[in-house]
This record gives sequence, C-alpha cells and structure tokens, in this order.
Amino acid sequence: MIHYVVHEDGDSVGTIVVEGVKSGETLTGWVMEQDKMVSLPTISEIPIGHKIALRDLNKDDTVIKYGVDIGRVVAPIKAGEHLHVHNVKTKRW
Repeated sequence: MIHYVVHEDGDSVGTIVVEGVKSGETLTGWVMEQDKMVSLPTISEIPIGHKIALRDLNKDDTVIKYGVDIGRVVAPIKAGEHLHVHNVKTKRW
C-alpha cells in the first residue's frame, strides 16, 4: 500500500494519500519520477492531503516539492513529522 507520494528524489516532503496516519507507523512512499518505493516512520498524526517531512528541516530551510520552493520552515521539523501551516509559511509575503 502506498501511504504518501513524492514527486522526485530532491523533494523534502511527500503528500499523504490515505486516511488515518498515526504516529509510530512506518509508511510506504512512492517517488514518482524515479518510480521507486521508500519507507519512513512517522512521529505525528498526519491527515490525508497534508505533507510529511522526508528529512529533518531547520528553521529558515526551504521546503521543496515538485522540485520547486513551496515555502520556508518557521519551526524545526523532524523527518516523519507533519508539515503544514503551523511550521511552514509562504515566502510570498
């Protein structure tokens, strides 16, 4: 079962595609561009459609999705943690 999708190897986040992700689960991810499977343990609950950090991210790091900058980290995020508006902000404003 695929729990999250990643667009390419350099991305720092994946998108959860199933309901009910709980802390402590090991999830399977599909890296689409390279057509490979990866796994990652979670450290928080993550709703469907939200992002999971694929590696540790520090304050002011850039978040990469689709190979593109999608925002700035405003609070440290650990690999496997929920990544959303509480810890990432747009750089537009």
